Amino acid sequence: MTQLVTGEAVVLDLRLAGVPSRVAASLVDIVVQGLALALLLLPLGAVVASSSPAVTAGAMIVLVLAVMLGYPVLMETLAGGRTLGKLVLGLRVVRDDGGPIGFRHAVTRGLLGLFVEKPGFTWGSAGLITALLNERGKRLGDLAAGTVVVQERVARQRADSVAMPPPLAGWASTLDLTGLPDDLAESARSYLGRLSSLTAASQGELGSRIASAVAAVVTPPPPAGVPPWAYLSAVLAERRRRGGYGVQVFPAAPPSLAGYSAPSPVTSPPAASAPPSAVPEGGSGSPFAPPG
Repeated sequence: MTQLVTGEAVVLDLRLAGVPSRVAASLVDIVVQGLALALLLLPLGAVVASSSPAVTAGAMIVLVLAVMLGYPVLMETLAGGRTLGKLVLGLRVVRDDGGPIGFRHAVTRGLLGLFVEKPGFTWGSAGLITALLNERGKRLGDLAAGTVVVQERVARQRADSVAMPPPLAGWASTLDLTGLPDDLAESARSYLGRLSSLTAASQGELGSRIASAVAAVVTPPPPAGVPPWAYLSAVLAERRRRGGYGVQVFPAAPPSLAGYSAPSPVTSPPAASAPPSAVPEGGSGSPFAPPG
């Protein structure tokens, strides 16, 4: 598992593709390319049978380049970083920041793959050795293009099953979630899913930043003294309860936070309207204990 940071400073957890799965995907692609060459050689042979050797050699070179270079470049460009082999093995090529690759990335990978790494020049040893030595499994084409191959077909443990903190259940039913975008909800979900693996400092800093962004588009603000993780858990749990949509629902009477007690005066929080970034992680008398 690796963490990729996007251009929007969103941390993505992605599983790097292993060398065996990449080799298997390459073998599938080699079989596909061999079949394509065989099928194209049949009509080409009839055309160049009466031609000069130079014309025949030129036609063969164009055909080989079209299949061996054009196939991976076009497939990865048009299929979101996937060839047929990668589709079978559940792999995908992405940029170093986790974004989709473009034509330039595919061409760079294809040129190095064909003229340096594929059998016939180094017999695949250059790409294999580089991938084994690189901590992210990058071959020479990936290093030059700024790409990495990730495993898509894995069971991801998400924070979709995050529980509603009982003291916040009533308050959460009053939330207006219509302004919460999907990407921000995904960032909060990713943060909660990685909470146990973060240091205490990272939990507070990252949680406060995400909670502040959520509080800017979700009303009403959280009650005083609610830690960021509890606030985000309540928002996501309520969003899931409504079917993933920010439908604004108001109860007949304001809810009460049964069991909730404010922090002690020693760690008194700011006013309730303050964003959760300024809310401490909990004080004495707080019903919220950090998860894990």
